Order: sequence, then C-alpha cells, then structure tokens
Amino acid sequence: MADIVKSLIIAAALLPAGCATSSGVGDAATSPPTTVEAVGVVSERIPLPRGFLSPADAPDSLALLPPPPAAGSAAKAADQQAYADALTAPDERQALAARDADLGWPGVVSSFEPIAGVSLTDGSKPHAEMLLRRAMTDAGLATYRAKTHYNRVRPFAENAGPSCTPAEEEALRGDGSYPSGHTAIGWMLALVLTGLLPDRQDALLRRGYDFGQSRVICRVHWYSDTVAGRNVASATYARLQADPIFRAQAELARREIAAAR
Repeated sequence: MADIVKSLIIAAALLPAGCATSSGVGDAATSPPTTVEAVGVVSERIPLPRGFLSPADAPDSLALLPPPPAAGSAAKAADQQAYADALTAPDERQALAARDADLGWPGVVSSFEPIAGVSLTDGSKPHAEMLLRRAMTDAGLATYRAKTHYNRVRPFAENAGPSCTPAEEEALRGDGSYPSGHTAIGWMLALVLTGLLPDRQDALLRRGYDFGQSRVICRVHWYSDTVAGRNVASATYARLQADPIFRAQAELARREIAAAR
C-alpha cells in the first residue's frame, strides 16, 4: 500500500508536465479497452492505469475547495475532536480502517463486492473492472492540486500519535492531508457502482462513506479532509458523464453485471 501512496505522490508531481492521465485511447465508436496494456499507465514509473480524463479536463481541486480549517476555528476544533474520538474506536472498526487503507487492485474494491452481489475482480467483467480502475485514477489524481498547495499536516503527525498503518507513516508525512485521496477513491467507487447497480445505491453509498471515514479512524486524515475528498470525487464523477469512453464502458459494464445477476 505504501507503494501506491508514493505512486500517487509522484503522479501528482508529473501532472503539470502532462505525463499523467489521458483519455486518448480509442473513440466512442470502438469498444473501450479492458487491459492495462491497452489503456496505458500513468507513467513508466507509476503502473496505475490511466484515467479517462486529461489533466486539463479534470476538476481543479484548488479552485473547487475552500482552504482547510484554520487554527482556532470551530471546524479545526471539530477535526481535533474527531481525532480524539478515533483513538477510542472499537477494535473491529480499527481493523476495518486498516483494511480500507489498501488501494491496490483488487483489495480496494473487495468490500464492495458483497453489496454488489457479484464478483468485480474475477476477470469475468472486464469492462466493469476497467471502468472502476480508471475512474479511481481520475478521482485520486484530481485531489492533488489542493494537496500539494496546502500540504496540510496529517493528524497522527500533528498529535505525535500512532496511526493504524505504521508502515505507511513515513510516506504519508510527505503527502498533504487535504483533501483525502483515499476518500475520493472510495466515494468514486460507490458512485460508479451505484450507476451500475441503482437498486443497491444506499448500501453502496454507505460503504463508500465508511471507506472515507476509515481514514479518520486511522488518524491519517482529518474529518474535513474526507468531506473535501468526497466533493472532489463528486465533481470528477460529474465530469466523467461527458466523457464518451467512460459512458460507453459504463454501458458495457451494466450489461456484464446484468448478465451475471
């Protein structure tokens, strides 16, 4: 998981040079690609599948979001209270938060599969898998303009306390806390899956919300980071509706899931 965090940090640094995501794969008249080899990766050093959106088309998180809560504000006090509450979360919730830290495929989507009622990772639904993986990239990278600008200190570091993923703490200390990329990714998964399985929207959205809340429980994000992360994901999902490749792949994914059900 630490490698994924580092990959996203490097990817964000490459965005201004145009080395990140691009939707220039095929067109709406052809079947969207279903392999990482066909889609391409963010860069040679970052083997994440490219998203659907180019940097120019993705929402600008710095323009979209207000600054993080200032010291002495009521919002910062609420963030600190959420941190204190996280320290006393039950062991089973702490364990779930540690599992939710995994952004690797297929682990990241494993907690959504029981709700979906079908496997999303066994290779039988290639369009659904690639739809989710590319949308995840779009959501995660869209957070980085604000992340790098504000470079907010994470709660475990500011409070000199532990997190639920100690092996990742070194990487996280160098990665801005606001907004939460994990939360954006979890919320994006929930939104995309709701589009594919509208009859299960409430449970999917709840899982997506809890995925982001796990970052608070883990003490690696402030509560306000997660709110901002969901806002970035929602803006990115809205923008994806205008992308012809995303729309075409979503339709094929719906057919795969309908056939499996």
